[in-house]
Amino acid sequence: MWDYTDKVLELFYNPQHQGVIEDKGEPGIKVAVGDVGSIACGDALRLHLKVEEKTEKILEARFQTFGCTSAIASSEALVELIKGKTLDEALKVTNKEIANYLGGLPEAKMHCSVMGQEALEAAIYNYRGIPLDTHEDDDEGALVCTCFGISDAKIKRVIIENNLTTAEEVTNYVKAGGGCGSCLASIDDIIASVQKEKASVTTVSNSLSQTNGKSAVKTLTPVQKIALIQRVLDEEVRPILIADGGDVELFDFEGDHVKVILQGACGSCSSSIATLKIAIESRLRDRVSKDIVVEAV
Repeated sequence: MWDYTDKVLELFYNPQHQGVIEDKGEPGIKVAVGDVGSIACGDALRLHLKVEEKTEKILEARFQTFGCTSAIASSEALVELIKGKTLDEALKVTNKEIANYLGGLPEAKMHCSVMGQEALEAAIYNYRGIPLDTHEDDDEGALVCTCFGISDAKIKRVIIENNLTTAEEVTNYVKAGGGCGSCLASIDDIIASVQKEKASVTTVSNSLSQTNGKSAVKTLTPVQKIALIQRVLDEEVRPILIADGGDVELFDFEGDHVKVILQGACGSCSSSIATLKIAIESRLRDRVSKDIVVEAV
């Protein structure tokens, strides 16, 4: 028996937001759907959003979940966290927030909170007309876990966002390695790569954040913020993308909403969403503001 919190059990036994949202063609209202998971792999979630187009406010959200107690409770928690928010505000909801709302989840069930976060992003990307609605690559050699169909981009993303350090933790969050186990060595290699990259980024970040021996001012004016965003893109992001045949250009900026243009290989790559979240958004959140949301145009 899993050691579930009272909140998990409460939401599992008494969910208030199960079901579908039908598109009735209401003026100024748009319904979007996001799908993640697979019944064949044990968990699947379809999230429905009813959005006011003028404000991009989530008026209603409902879910259809096939899975365990944690999966259903995480879906219910997700809806509670996002209802009434704008799409940009909802995009800031992380799997950690879902787990915290539930009072915690067993380590082996953390993948349920990740599934909720990805379903939310898939629904929002579908609403905005972004073709790819998952963080996984296609069949271009990036598949790491064949048992559960998990790509290297998805594994790297969850490692970065949750500060994972072992293959066992990765399995708990995205199931990769939980089948035959043949991919565990590859997962260890990805963890090592992320840790090496983090060490390199920390070194650069420290040099950028020091001015005449003093820490840089944390509260930035709009001009300072956009200058720092451009600097991070030019010095930390673009060299990595260019090495892989891609590139990125800053298109627009308003508050914490950053719009970029992915170019070259990045523009047509199946893992472009992972590039946005891992290579660009996570770095800008570390260097500029934890509230930044990056969108491709």
